Amino acid sequence: MLCRMGTGGWRMPIVGSPHGSLEPYPNLSLAELMVGSIDRWGDRVALVDGVSGAEYDFRALGRAMQVVGGLLRDDGVEPGDRVAIVAPNSTEWIAAFLGIQAAGAAVTTLSPLSRRREVEQQFADSKPSAVFVGGEATTVVRTLWGSDERIYDMSSVWQMVVQGGGRSTSVRTAPGGEVAVVAYSSGTTGMPKGVMLTNRNLVANVHQLLAPGPLDDSSVMVDFLPFSHIYGMVGLMACGLVAGARQVVMPGFDPLLFARLVEEHQATNLFVVPPVMLDLAQGLEGDWSSVTHVMTAAAPVSAHVVSAVEEACGARVYEGNGLTEASPATNSTMCGPVRFGTVGQPLPDTLEMVVDVESGRAVAFGEVGELWVQGPQVMAGYLNSPEATASAIVEDESGRWLRTGDIVTMDRDGYVTIRDRAKEMIKFRGYQVAPAELESVLLEHPGVADAAVVPVRVDGGDGEIPKAFVVVVPGTDLGPEEVVRYVSERVAPYKKVREVEFIEAIPRSPTGKILRRDLRE
Repeated sequence: MLCRMGTGGWRMPIVGSPHGSLEPYPNLSLAELMVGSIDRWGDRVALVDGVSGAEYDFRALGRAMQVVGGLLRDDGVEPGDRVAIVAPNSTEWIAAFLGIQAAGAAVTTLSPLSRRREVEQQFADSKPSAVFVGGEATTVVRTLWGSDERIYDMSSVWQMVVQGGGRSTSVRTAPGGEVAVVAYSSGTTGMPKGVMLTNRNLVANVHQLLAPGPLDDSSVMVDFLPFSHIYGMVGLMACGLVAGARQVVMPGFDPLLFARLVEEHQATNLFVVPPVMLDLAQGLEGDWSSVTHVMTAAAPVSAHVVSAVEEACGARVYEGNGLTEASPATNSTMCGPVRFGTVGQPLPDTLEMVVDVESGRAVAFGEVGELWVQGPQVMAGYLNSPEATASAIVEDESGRWLRTGDIVTMDRDGYVTIRDRAKEMIKFRGYQVAPAELESVLLEHPGVADAAVVPVRVDGGDGEIPKAFVVVVPGTDLGPEEVVRYVSERVAPYKKVREVEFIEAIPRSPTGKILRRDLRE
């Protein structure tokens, strides 16, 4: 642990990873890092199409990377341009991503479920010079693109690659500070912004994630988390390729297909989000005996869910934390002995401190504040938004800090516990109430399968009150009075839930984050 004295003599704990440094990181572009992995792993199977069962080794993937890169160069895509991918997960998605990197362009992605307004907004901001399309959004994207030039159907390009067509091109060498990905933030707390991630950011975070293990060339993954989101893109796709793992690619989450693929391919490493943890905890049928590690992120999960998953799979459950602006990972319970309820310690070469939201001063260990992060994975900034960048990045004599927006506590060993998001705090009679804290209490009730808490504006001096949306465990007799009583017995009076509504499912983003705005509407 590092400490320094701040203005006025106050003590500022700055905590780093206890497990040493990985510096210096390879001075490579993301494309060059991938080429090194392709050369290293050669004829080993890299990708399996989870639907068709087709297998592709690393050499085949390398050729696809060069062909797609050559196609873009022939069509006039220049280094530094941005190229969009709007399609569901597939083996061709990965080929398109790598080909864009090979051409020296930056990848920007949209969810395959994007609606017209969302595509319009992101295209207006990112101004892509080309786009790869597939799935439900194809018609919308083609209509908005308004031309047949530089718009590529994913399956057609893949067929060209498989059939030996196209012209291969060499992979462009790019400086570490050059932007490789413009990944749009989720927009759950505001309008999405383009997060500029450099080659150095992404190469560093891949190494940071792989350092604690346990992903290696003996690992088998089943990828259903969307590659269009940074968790799937870096945590699964990129890390899997560098580690030499076998990746079975699903277009999206289907519980029966997921269970079948885990058993059929003897998957070892599961990367999931809280809704899938619930499926596993509630007895999703399948043979999970091959699974050795389960990683969950994006939102907290309760103790009884973790225990149920560990019992069902016979594997240890790990938690992690991060955000798009950090490429994405900052913390993991893989970095040291697991302490349940925390997201672990900082990744290697990551410094963290907790800062009071109101005063801007660092707080003592165990006190609540906003998590600030410093490290090689922290973004260059937001595209076309210097004001937002200046708000998110704070520079002082100790370095360049990213304000994460996560409300946390940190203990003396650097273990971080997520309490809430700064922008999601409920303000009740001058008190700040964290929805995530109440959700954690609700999830401890044996009759609650899932829960979310949102603020509701009320007349008078209360300001906002906490309202709970609850999914009941099937067969359980649970009323609103019992929910209110249960929470009231476990939190301070000002924190208690004051309204309860029962619903069939909590709305969540593809990565598992609660869509509170949908509940407020």
